[in-house]
Amino acid sequence: MSLLSVRDLAVEFRTAKGPVRAVDGLSFSLEEGRTLGIVGESGSGKSAASLAIMGLLGGARVSGSIELAGTQVVGADRERVRALRGRKVAMIFQDPLSSLHPHYSVGEQIAEARRLHFGASRRAARGEAVRLLADVGIPDPGERAGDHPHRFSGGMRQRVMIAMALACEPDLLIADEPTTALDVTVQAQILELIARIQRERGLAVLMITHDLGVVARVADDVLVMYAGRAVERAPADALFAVPLHPYTRGLLGSLPRLTGPPGELAPIAGAPPSPLSPPAGCPFHPRCAERVEVCGTTRPVLLGTSHQAACHLLTTAKGTTG
Repeated sequence: MSLLSVRDLAVEFRTAKGPVRAVDGLSFSLEEGRTLGIVGESGSGKSAASLAIMGLLGGARVSGSIELAGTQVVGADRERVRALRGRKVAMIFQDPLSSLHPHYSVGEQIAEARRLHFGASRRAARGEAVRLLADVGIPDPGERAGDHPHRFSGGMRQRVMIAMALACEPDLLIADEPTTALDVTVQAQILELIARIQRERGLAVLMITHDLGVVARVADDVLVMYAGRAVERAPADALFAVPLHPYTRGLLGSLPRLTGPPGELAPIAGAPPSPLSPPAGCPFHPRCAERVEVCGTTRPVLLGTSHQAACHLLTTAKGTTG
């Protein structure tokens, strides 16, 4: 049974220039103990989808279905969503410094979640905060719990965010670009920390990233998004071995390689479409070197079983899905 089931999710923002559909008919599911990597360029809709799951898009029009641990999030009242947030799902944000309150110690901020959701006493909540800081690798946690966020390095602040996310023992952890602002060594440490916590606690993890290297390292399954839509979905090993969608192949082709002959990177030509005026048909077709006439007129749907792609080229290809 899926812990998280998203069906035909749409997220639309009203702007002075007109409506912007950031997510357009997105569907996926995630089971307990699994990691799903959602990857795509900036503006692909991956962060908007994660905020919709958290119930943090009060200013947007959200439709479709988001079922989390048997509870429907879309259309639920504010108190019901607030009860889910923390206890069932928690989020690690991209920039921990802006996500942590500058005027309160990190221990107070972690303890507040325990007191709010579990009714713990101040003393018990602080003890739990110290234990969580130790669990995520903060040295001298009893002393550092009294420090404010600015006294921590970027990597340590991200560890604090992970501790805060774990404070209410969620079933699902959403990590939205958790390593973007960190150097390579610290990135690896944070990813290993998330993987260890997942193994120990049996969490489901939704990893939101533009970095295919991160996806290759941590994900069981991968969902590739473009212009608010899913264009490919597959087990990670299958996607990296045989990418089906031209956009996915372009993402992989633009990565630097440590093996093989040296050569220039091959970036994807063009730029993502404006969300105010998306193209008809396949949203990727203006940038696609393999496009055919139907790509500009008809929206493709996901084809396949375990390995799916939304591409008109697959309707004539053989043996491309499994």
